[in-house]
Amino acid sequence: MESNFTNDNNYKYQKAKEKVEAIKGFYGNLLAYCIVIPILAYINYNTTSFLWFIFPALGWGFGLLMNGLYAFGYNPLFGKNWEERKIKEFMQES
Repeated sequence: MESNFTNDNNYKYQKAKEKVEAIKGFYGNLLAYCIVIPILAYINYNTTSFLWFIFPALGWGFGLLMNGLYAFGYNPLFGKNWEERKIKEFMQES
């Protein structure tokens, strides 16, 4: 019984650690976005009249949005706790 409890705690710890790492990664990405995009905008405004910086801003912004949704556990395609349910399902099949 003790082994099962320990395994469960290890699993929960690993999942929590993964979630914290994902959130840290998101905030790092957000910080980089908030620094780089204004620099690109500044360069763009001082070199040409074509607003090319909007393309990296939108592309990176979309990636940032997806990263944030993943980091904070929102998955509109699979619903809440989909991964957890699938893991349990596959473990029962074995």
